[in-house]
Amino acid sequence: MVAPQHDAHLLVVDDDPRIRQMLTRYFEDEGYTVSSAADGTEMRLRLRQQNFDAVLLDLVLPGGTDGLDLAREIRAQSDVPIMMLTGRDDVVDRIVGLEVGADDYIAKPFHLREVHARLKSILRRRQSPARIAEAASEEIIGFEDWKLNLSRRQLLDPDGTEIELTTGEFDMLTTFVRHAGRVLTRDVLMDLTRGRNLEAFDRTIDAQIVRLRRKIETDPKKPQFIKAVRGVGYVFTARLD
Repeated sequence: MVAPQHDAHLLVVDDDPRIRQMLTRYFEDEGYTVSSAADGTEMRLRLRQQNFDAVLLDLVLPGGTDGLDLAREIRAQSDVPIMMLTGRDDVVDRIVGLEVGADDYIAKPFHLREVHARLKSILRRRQSPARIAEAASEEIIGFEDWKLNLSRRQLLDPDGTEIELTTGEFDMLTTFVRHAGRVLTRDVLMDLTRGRNLEAFDRTIDAQIVRLRRKIETDPKKPQFIKAVRGVGYVFTARLD
């Protein structure tokens, strides 16, 4: 049986050689190109050498720099999807991982098919503009002179400058724009943006909104677009163009 072919190139960062080998073999069998790194130093070298479509990043790494610090580094330079892999099944770690820009978080021991399913979901949401354009005509929604291109997954500010958003931030903003003027509870936001099967939490929703406000609000502490409704949730109050 011939394995399906993918254009995606993955980077697996884990200090356990057994985990690296297991993930590399599995995803190569599924048709992906896979590179690996044992620590932060090796990861930085790989990222300088080539571009990747997703990074599978262990939370606990040697060398004094953990996965959260590395995720911050990656996110400061790139919007490449990040999936955190860790043996620490702790709610706080999951929340912090998502706060620093990870797109998903899965605890060890994990099922490879579940990792693959989540990865495909991330990659599907982050398809290149060319592929999306081939699949559908462009859909653009404007608000307060901002332009949200749903087909290309791009956000342009009033000056036409592209604002980089993570997968989670883009999905959150798209949900708000599509439901402008409607108060959305955290439960509804979890269902519409991540899905119950991805173990979203109230605090991850709040953290995602804080990060999104920093990118689209003139004064994030006094938001004009995404407003909190005490005891209920949030509402998108921007005028749609």
